[in-house]
Formats: sequence, C-alpha cells, structure tokens
Amino acid sequence: MSSKQIIQTPDAPAAIGTYSQGVRINDTVYLSGQIGLDPSTMQMAESTEGQIHRVFQNLRAVALAAGGSLDDIVKLNIYLTDLAHFAKVNELMATYFRQPYPARAAVGVAALPRDAQVEMDAVLYLQD
Repeated sequence: MSSKQIIQTPDAPAAIGTYSQGVRINDTVYLSGQIGLDPSTMQMAESTEGQIHRVFQNLRAVALAAGGSLDDIVKLNIYLTDLAHFAKVNELMATYFRQPYPARAAVGVAALPRDAQVEMDAVLYLQD
C-alpha cells in the first residue's frame, strides 16, 4: 500500500499556484519546478547566475524537507529561456552535485513564470 505525503517548507518559495512544493509516494519524491525566488522576500534573483544558485538552493530545501538531499535526485529537468546559459548551469551544478550525477534533460522554452530565466524540477529516490 502506498502512502502520499505533501512536502512543504518555508525554506523554499511558497507555491504561487495550485501545486505543492513536493509530493512523496513511498520512496519517490516529486519536486515541483523551482524558479529563482528568494523564499523570504518572494523576489526574483536579479542575475542569471543568481537565479541558477537560488533554484538549486530551493530544490535542496524541498529535498531536505522530504528527508533527502540533492544527492538523492535521480532525474533533473532544466528549463531555460536562453540556452546560452546552459554552460553556466553546468558550471554551477557541479558545485551542488557530486558524481554520480542524476539523469537530466535541458529544454529551451519561450517563457517561464515571473519572467524567470531558469526553472528546474526533480525526482528523488529515498532509500531507507
């Protein structure tokens, strides 16, 4: 029998729509997309690099609230309004993750909520 748990933390931005920050089903946690919002001010980081850092920090906060960490991410989806920023995502990702890295997809999109330049969502697998 599966159990469903809603993940919520003040250390990541409050949902700005009809969704949860994360949902855990047994050993799998689905993290909603995070953009570069500071959870304390709900303001967007000004630079692209700042947004990328904030997205990783927000994902980490929700992962921690679920009982895991960034190391537990098995799939990461990255959405960029300008694929020219992909090299910066790779550079900064290496400071938040260690090998073995998660499976990943990167997609160029026309626009993101709140005029964000980057958004990421993830799937975690938590082992007992």
